[in-house]
Amino acid sequence: MRIRYVLTTAVTTAAAAALGLAVVVPAQAAEYSSALKIKGVQYDAPGRDSNKCSGGNTKNEYLTIKNYSKTATVNLKGYKVKDAAGNTFTFKNSHVLQPGDQVSLRGGRGADSDAKNVVYRQNCNFIWNNDKDTIYFYKPGGVRADVHAYTKKANDKDGNGYIAYHG
Repeated sequence: MRIRYVLTTAVTTAAAAALGLAVVVPAQAAEYSSALKIKGVQYDAPGRDSNKCSGGNTKNEYLTIKNYSKTATVNLKGYKVKDAAGNTFTFKNSHVLQPGDQVSLRGGRGADSDAKNVVYRQNCNFIWNNDKDTIYFYKPGGVRADVHAYTKKANDKDGNGYIAYHG
């Protein structure tokens, strides 16, 4: 007969506290009960930043949201994306993601397309900072679906301006 020892988070936290150690869990370590999660972010658009509506490169800055469910179809209408400074984008129109499907939320102006899995913010200003930021993703009722903080130095080892999350 084997005896298994299982340490729960509460036990390990209590043990750490008894030893005078602090236990810190980063915000992005929390898993939220959402089929939709942030797959990745192109936080630094390739080339020199230009937020001109005509000829600028804000469309090359994007956030990819993926439906990680194996069975649920999810409509993005009412979901919100926000940065640390409070810049917010709300999906106002229906955009349905089938299981395993994804959408790119791009800066700039353009025509949303279910066929091309793209939604434009209709705003030519960049939303993500090139050095560091936090990406918040909320369900229609205001419950957090996902969150990720990044710094260029810590999270973008190859320096290409893209960070992947959740695979």
